[in-house]
Amino acid sequence: MAGALTLGGLVTSCTTTTPAVKPTPPAPAKPLKSPGAPTPVPPSADLNAPSAPREFRAAWVSTVANIDWPSKSNLSALQQQAEAIAILDRAKALNLNAIVLQVRPGADAIYASDIEPWSEYLSGAQGKAPQPWYDPLKFWVAQAHARGLELHAWFNPYRARHATAKSPVAPNHISRTSPQAVKSYGRFLWMDPAEEAASKQTLAVILDVVKRYDIDGVHIDDYFYPYPIEQGSEGALEGGGGKGELDFPDQPAWQRYIGGGGTLARADWRRQNVNQLIEALYKGIHAEKSWVRFGISPFGIGKPERRPSGIVGFSQYDRLYADAELWLENGWLDYFSPQLYWPVSQTAQAYGTLLDYWLAQNRHARHVWPGLFTSRIGASSKAFTADEIVRQIGVTRSRPNATGHVHFSMAALMDNRQGIGDQLKAGQYAGQALVPATPWLRTEPATVPGVLVRRAGAAVSLRLAAGKGTAHYAIWSRQGGTWRFAAAPASQTEWNAPADADAFVVSAVDRLGNESARVSLAAVAGAPAAKAK
Repeated sequence: MAGALTLGGLVTSCTTTTPAVKPTPPAPAKPLKSPGAPTPVPPSADLNAPSAPREFRAAWVSTVANIDWPSKSNLSALQQQAEAIAILDRAKALNLNAIVLQVRPGADAIYASDIEPWSEYLSGAQGKAPQPWYDPLKFWVAQAHARGLELHAWFNPYRARHATAKSPVAPNHISRTSPQAVKSYGRFLWMDPAEEAASKQTLAVILDVVKRYDIDGVHIDDYFYPYPIEQGSEGALEGGGGKGELDFPDQPAWQRYIGGGGTLARADWRRQNVNQLIEALYKGIHAEKSWVRFGISPFGIGKPERRPSGIVGFSQYDRLYADAELWLENGWLDYFSPQLYWPVSQTAQAYGTLLDYWLAQNRHARHVWPGLFTSRIGASSKAFTADEIVRQIGVTRSRPNATGHVHFSMAALMDNRQGIGDQLKAGQYAGQALVPATPWLRTEPATVPGVLVRRAGAAVSLRLAAGKGTAHYAIWSRQGGTWRFAAAPASQTEWNAPADADAFVVSAVDRLGNESARVSLAAVAGAPAAKAK
């Protein structure tokens, strides 16, 4: 029963088969309403399946302080891998399509690096590799792709040491190799954005990962200049403050700037330091691999002078020196995931109002995939209900230009807090969805796949052959006059179809979401496929 797959079809000597007919162009994308839900079609309809549902559905997996993975430091390699597989299997079961994995918690690495030391959150000691040795990022990428999930590598651009760190810093940590570039700020060590050694190392670290690993995206979070000490060591969700704050100790770099004839005000100079890194990252990532998308997840409230009426709170522009509006205006990112960590009904930081604000700043039509504070479900203070997250997804879907979301963090979905996972799987995530396409990076259609129906008794399956650059298959099956959608990774060579399916429409999808022309097939043995339009 062995067959030889070719680009355009299948040569086989097994069971009854039905050849493909002439491929047809993909149907145009439509706004997502009920992704993956059955789509009734008239019995006499030709094989014009609906457009593939599209929505970015992701979760952050934090390694810092062992929030999500690994569950504690110094687990064996096999234990770490088992926990990673459990997370990926859960993501797949919930019909997520991406994981955003923290690979650089604090100038360290959860992968094999010649630039920065191994993270202590893996082994318990900074600089110590997992035992037995393996490369966790390579493992995560391979296992994610095998399940049809994207893997985005998440970096902290400036944090050099987290307050929870316990082990001594390794000899190759930046605080040892370039001590002038690292400052103490409260209980943290922080890379000074004004120091060339700091920005050069962050750029080198990220481009090294892009070059050596088959990641789908690079992701940075909201830590630019540190959150002011009075706002709490790990961020500020409400309030403005401003009294008694410890200023960031960048006096040496500032004096060099002024001495060299610099004319910017200090706040503008700080923002310029961050802006230069953002621009360099966007250009450098795409120069290395054009298909790797760059995403930023900043604090969710914009500049004070631009805010909608009634919106108040912390100003990242003035306190973190993060000019997120400028990054959108210049198109220095591929997706934007503002941390909209407040309830829909909280007027001063209303979820829908803030989402609309960021959509209005998005003049280059980049992806907007807001961050949801799913881990606040059942929290000891300011708790969310599971219904709050469901409402926020509904608000996001009601905006046609917001095409996805990211959960912080995977722990809440793993724990199924208040049944959030069950509720999403039964409703919002009832079916699978493809990641939205990124047309500003590439628009050429993917290569048409090789597809053939195989029937063995009551069992029906599709034999699949991927063309160059294929990442996924988009598969529609018609059952009782109803179209049902599924996605499969390119590594999958056979897809088991529902026994009552009588027709299929299949296309290939590349790394940037570009869909190929469609291949239409009939499932009834000996019957020709319907003529495609």
